[in-house]
Amino acid sequence: MATVKLEKKEWRPRLDAISKALVGKRAEIEVDALSIGSQVESQWLPLLGIAYDPKNDLVEIVVEGLDHLVHKPQEIYIDQDGTSLSSLELVDADGFRMIVKLRDPLMLTVF
Repeated sequence: MATVKLEKKEWRPRLDAISKALVGKRAEIEVDALSIGSQVESQWLPLLGIAYDPKNDLVEIVVEGLDHLVHKPQEIYIDQDGTSLSSLELVDADGFRMIVKLRDPLMLTVF
């Protein structure tokens, strides 16, 4: 797996492309900071979209039932294996790290 830091000018187009490619995947959002420790905000919910709004300087991560906002992001990293994206990591102005892990939904076999 290769972790790549995105340049700020890439945020909007890359997150738009990622969002379109990943709709339907399951996402887990974890928030890490010294002041709060590590907290899971959502566990494997359907991903509905990810977008960067340069006007308001925020990243919006939408999963079913939750709209997570990252205000004033400082860094964005993507972790991919070939063409498959496994996670995103965002760091905000307060040093909070948001880790978005991705996986395919489970396919159940019907008998």
